Parts: sequence; structure tokens; C-alpha cells
Amino acid sequence: MPDGSDAPVPAVGQGSAPAVGQGHVPAIGEGPAPALTAGGPSPKQRRADEGGRAGSRRYRDVFEVREFRAVFGAHLMSLLGVVVSEIALTVLVYRLTGSPMLSALTFALGFLPYLLGGTLLAGVADKYPARRVLVVCDLLCAGCAAVMVLPVTPVAALLVLRCFIAAISPVFNGTRMATLADILGEGDLFVLGRSLLRIVSQSAVLTGFGLGGLLLAVVAPRGALAITVCTFLGSALLLRFGTKRRPARSRDSGALLRSSLSGARQILADRRLRVLMLLFWAPPMFSVAPEALAAPYADEIGIGSAGLGLLMCALPVGTIAGELYAGSALGPAARSRIVLPLAATTLLPLTVYAVTPGLGWALLALTLAGAGSAYTLGLDRWLIEEIPEELRGRAMTLLTAGLMTIQGVGMALSGVAAEFLQVSTVVAGAGAIGTLCCLLLVAETRRTEGRTRGGRRADRRARRG
Repeated sequence: MPDGSDAPVPAVGQGSAPAVGQGHVPAIGEGPAPALTAGGPSPKQRRADEGGRAGSRRYRDVFEVREFRAVFGAHLMSLLGVVVSEIALTVLVYRLTGSPMLSALTFALGFLPYLLGGTLLAGVADKYPARRVLVVCDLLCAGCAAVMVLPVTPVAALLVLRCFIAAISPVFNGTRMATLADILGEGDLFVLGRSLLRIVSQSAVLTGFGLGGLLLAVVAPRGALAITVCTFLGSALLLRFGTKRRPARSRDSGALLRSSLSGARQILADRRLRVLMLLFWAPPMFSVAPEALAAPYADEIGIGSAGLGLLMCALPVGTIAGELYAGSALGPAARSRIVLPLAATTLLPLTVYAVTPGLGWALLALTLAGAGSAYTLGLDRWLIEEIPEELRGRAMTLLTAGLMTIQGVGMALSGVAAEFLQVSTVVAGAGAIGTLCCLLLVAETRRTEGRTRGGRRADRRARRG
């Protein structure tokens, strides 16, 4: 399934990109999961992380952890299913109805249920053993895709199944992110593991839809959906037999809805956690403007479809380049130092649109804006160290749901604004307003950084006492 933090691709499933998602069916576990278990990093690796030596970890080190290899392989399979299903389902609905509106709605439904699933079902991530959550989510998605394959399935049912899959998606993604901390620890290996999943998701933006289009040239849409069924079953098998069973993090035996909502309240009521989550959400909300308006901007400056394709690729290319550089060339301390400067300025290049730049300058601005998202590597570590372990699954689910929802809101607002203003003005305005918002968030982050996780845990213990 898509990784909301990982992907701006909407959702039929998994993984920063999104969708034929994943959800879960139960079994109440006892006690919080240990932060590290067999199969995770060795004591020597943990000491290296804790020492914070620059360059002490590399991407290749993450693949030395057997469980991560299983999670990574499952992510690749899920993304394949996501991309193929998104294209196939959109084409199938259009062929059945002849309606461009319903075809577009099919694609948009990948975003809409994220907030609902991420808030009402988030408790699943902590209430039940993580491996079971992940496997059942994959099986549910495979089942939904299998029903879509049936020739008798009407269009209304296709749309409902699409919504169901998208609602499950944040639960899967949040559970996977929380499990990644169990597998890799809370240090540099976790940061690099998360980065790799995001890079794969961004790469899907660049190549996935082209490959999906080629597949549909030789396979019918329902046949392509059958491939999706196989990819989610493959992901389920990898997660079931490639990862260890860990107990549920939370001992809460209450109702799922109450657990989900109370977890969201606890997370958002914490000033430090709230501002860190907003730092993840704010830049993507504004950076989607040039992507959402790429077609009309290409029209405004008079470039062809090739230029449009370059505009669509520039931001993901910059994001991948920034992630790879920060992950491979910088150590933990350096990544931490660049978080706030990059978060404050990552949207600033978009203001060049105020002078309606040509293709070359627009591509440079978009690439720089994408590269600025390298701040998320350091922010990942800050966040995972702040989240109480018993809330980790719910926090990550809420993070994913918020990220996907906020991008949908950003796209919608950009489209509305472009009805009244020039596209270049809208994009420049998004860059300026977004930079102002990020500066305010950076200031709030500095004000809260003295309040450590250890201090907050002591506060909670005192309140319980």
C-alpha cells in the first residue's frame, strides 16, 4: 500500500504514492512491543546510531536487516498493484459509462476516504499485532480487487470498493511505519528505511503510469486488475513469512472507534507532536499547486505536451535527488541541522512563477522545491523519538491520512484559485503563503524543542501515579 509520507500518488492501495490499500482484522495482544527485536539492528549498530557519527549508516546497511528486505519487497509489489489498479479502474469506468466525470471521480476517490479511515480506524494499528494488521489489510485489498475483476460487478460497486480500499490504506501505511521502528530501531536505520520507501514511491510517480499505460495496450482493464490481486497476495505472503510476530502496542480493550479518536486527541493535543506533524503536512499542501496546474501553465507559456511531461516530472526528480543526497552523503547530526532551514525555504523557489518563467526556469524552480523535501529525513527521527510507543501506530496512521488529505485539499484550492487568477500567480502565491506558514511552524518547533520525550514520559508517569 502506499506510504502517505512516501507518496503523492493517490490511492488504490499502499505506499509517499497510494492505494488498493490495506486494513485489518483482530486479535488483541498483550503489552507494548519492544523497540527492537530479533532481526533488527545489532547492539553494535545501535551504539553507532546513538553515537551519531556522521556517515555511520548507509542505505546498504538497511538491507542487511532481513525483515526490512521483506517489507521493502512487499512495498514494491504493492506499488505495482497500486499503479496498475489506478489506471485500469479509471479506464474501466470510462469504458463502461463513457463519462469523463465518473472516470475522474474514480481517480479522486483515492484521496477522499483517507481522512475517514485514518481517524476512525487508526486504533487498529496499536490494538492488534502489527503483522496481522498488515497481512489482513493486503488480503482485504486483494479481495476487493478480485471482486472488481468480475464482469458482473457494476460501476457503483467499483466505486464503493475503491473507497473501501482507500479507507484501509492509511491503516496499513501507519502500521508499516510503526513496525519499521520496531525492525530498524528509532535511529538512523529507521530514517534511511523510511527514505527508501519514499524514494520508491516517488519513482512510481515517474515511471509507474507510463508502464501501466503500456500494460493496458495489451491487457484488458479487468485483466490488469487481476494482476493487482496477485501483487497484493504476494505482499501478504512476504509480510507473513518475512517479518516477526510482535504483540500489540496498546492494552486498550475498549471500542475501536473510541481508541482511534482518543489516540488522535492525545497526539494533536501534544504541542510538540502537533507542530512536527504540521511540518510534514504544510509543504506538500502548497507544493502540489504547480503539479495540479501543470497542464494550464504549459498552455499559458505555450509549450507542448513534451514540456508538460517535464513539468510533471521535475518535482519528483528533485525529491528523489534530495532524499538520496541527504541519505547517502549526510550523517544523522547534519540531517538534523538542515531540518528547519530546508523546511522554511523549500517552497521559496515557487515564487519565481510570479514573473511567468519559461520552461527552463520553471523546471529549475520545481527541482529545487522538490530537493528541499530532504528535510523529512531529519524530521522522521525527531517524530519517532517523540511519539509514545503505545500511540506509535495511531500517530503514523494519522500522519499518513493527514498527508494525503492535505494534498487533496491543496489541489482543490489551487484549481479554484486558477478560475479567477492566472496560473502563474496562483503557483507564486502558493509558494509565498506556504513559505510564511512554514516559517511560523519553524518558529513554533524551536519553541517546543526543549521539551524532550523523556521529560514528557516522566510527566505521564507522574499523572498516572
